[in-house]
Amino acid sequence: MIVEDNERLAESLQDILGRQRYEADVSLDGTEGYERVMSGLYDGVILDVMLPGMDGISLLRKARAGGSRVPVVMLTARSETEDRVRGLESGADYYLTKPFDKEELLAALKAVLRRGGELIPDVLEFGDIRLNQSTYSLEHGSRSIRLGKREYEVMRILVAARGGVVSKETMILKIWGEDGDAVDNNVEIYISFLRKKLDFLRTETSIATARHLGYYLEKGGGS
Repeated sequence: MIVEDNERLAESLQDILGRQRYEADVSLDGTEGYERVMSGLYDGVILDVMLPGMDGISLLRKARAGGSRVPVVMLTARSETEDRVRGLESGADYYLTKPFDKEELLAALKAVLRRGGELIPDVLEFGDIRLNQSTYSLEHGSRSIRLGKREYEVMRILVAARGGVVSKETMILKIWGEDGDAVDNNVEIYISFLRKKLDFLRTETSIATARHLGYYLEKGGGS
């Protein structure tokens, strides 16, 4: 995820990452950037300090307070030590001052993604369910059921979103990719499969529908 209000720089960063086979989305303001960072869909964030809507420091503090552990490389035009310290104390994993070297950016990104990967737990939890990433199993109490590959990917995205709404379009892009031939109906099919498995496990957590928007996990029942 790239959160940068300079559109030319954001596009340049997207191009640099694309050449390294990273898929990157762009937000041009801090308010939208915060919502997308908190979606749980991204493996890493490149975050500018000076942003409209919500500045990068505030965005990062709010995200960390909300439980986000996504690795963050912070960008700023300021070079003062105090600003670097503020960024790192707010939860940044690395700090780059503009203008920066492309190779340093890529090295920093690889380093924080590698560190972030070590922090990903084997079991993700939400409400009264657990998603075991080692066995591809959905668990509740002493009961468990193995998920198919696509079912697992859909559930992982929903659990990572922590109750946030995930659109069908986002699921299709994350699971099947831009070149895939999946349609909305594919997502609906796997959501139906997962709902049946949650019923089998007798969970209180359910997959709810946000009409015309997407799906989200809800604690204690839903629709």
